[in-house]
Amino acid sequence: MLGFMLLTVMTALRVLSRNRLRAGLTMLGIVIGVGAVIAMVSIGQGARAAVQAQVASMGTNVIIIMPGSTTVSGVRGGQGGAVTLTVSDAADLKKRSPLLSDTGWARREVIQIVNGNRNWNGPVNGISPSYLTIRDWSFVSGGAFTQADMDAAARVALIGQTTLENLFDPSEEAIGATIRIKNVPFQIVGVLAPKGQSAQGSDQDDVLFIPFTTAERKVFGSQFLGSVGALFASTEQSADLPEAVEHVREVLRGRHRLQSEQADDFTIRTQVDIGKVQESTGQTLTVMLFAIASVSLLVGGIGIMNILLVSVTERTREIGVRMAVGAKRVHILMQFLIEAVTLSLVGGVIGVMVGIIGARLTTAIAGWPTIISLDSIVGACIFSLAVGLFFGLYPANKAARLNPIDALRYE
Repeated sequence: MLGFMLLTVMTALRVLSRNRLRAGLTMLGIVIGVGAVIAMVSIGQGARAAVQAQVASMGTNVIIIMPGSTTVSGVRGGQGGAVTLTVSDAADLKKRSPLLSDTGWARREVIQIVNGNRNWNGPVNGISPSYLTIRDWSFVSGGAFTQADMDAAARVALIGQTTLENLFDPSEEAIGATIRIKNVPFQIVGVLAPKGQSAQGSDQDDVLFIPFTTAERKVFGSQFLGSVGALFASTEQSADLPEAVEHVREVLRGRHRLQSEQADDFTIRTQVDIGKVQESTGQTLTVMLFAIASVSLLVGGIGIMNILLVSVTERTREIGVRMAVGAKRVHILMQFLIEAVTLSLVGGVIGVMVGIIGARLTTAIAGWPTIISLDSIVGACIFSLAVGLFFGLYPANKAARLNPIDALRYE
């Protein structure tokens, strides 16, 4: 049986080599289809990995609490539009929620920052020292300000990479330099390590951190002392996040004296929630791209069926001669099936190479991250094999059912 299969494969290759151009054009659909599947899935997986990295850059097991409800009485409202969260809320959460390892807070405004004759409009964040720990922010040089700086409303600042590049020359030392925010001088004590884009697409390195008390008293001003733009908390384990969220909601509703029929006046999001939304979007995109690329494979399969039907017509007399000298119907069936599979597999191998090259070019030219996985390569090859078998079955069956006498008489 093995010898028969090998002989049939050699015969199929010899037959296909007679019309190389026709065979090449027939395989083109498979090549494009497999190449597109490999390239598109690689782009999708690269995007998914990039989103996971962006979510991870938020910190470890982070809970974000924003002021304002996302939906009030059926009307969707903007988050951050109301003063509903305070420093006291954060302190009480840490005291009353055993699952929370730490709590912090921040308030953000976009303000002009000046260094000598250079200036930059960027987000200035008044934060608690614990915010940096929750967000897992490290430093290239210098270090964080302390609780003593918070208590004294010290005029010290931590600068992100994007803000640094826009305010300082590459050769200029930032640590110890004095910048001005609303004409208030601040000394830079730390340069933050880069984090890249957030899961929402904003530049996390375009930032300047100052102590919250300093921001409130000397830069932002406030109608309500202690009001914050967002609260942050973290847990030791990601498994604790759902229970911690419910406890945070319970504590805040109690502090804000909300009745059971009243909606939350805050919105809670976790790192896991954000990751799931982004990952779901990435998966949907990957499936859509895969479906679009699969159409090319189906078109290639139709091309294989078409060319094999033509081949059956051209080789009708040859089929009759083979049957006359003892070939069985199964032999004819196997020969045409193997020709179809050979076309699809060769096209699949070439398509894999085209897909890999396409993915690499996408990364090099467009800068999009791509991940070429063995699973996608194997899956594309198996799919192309299935396409060859499916679309080759009808022509092979038609050839095998030919009447030997009619086939011999065919001109």
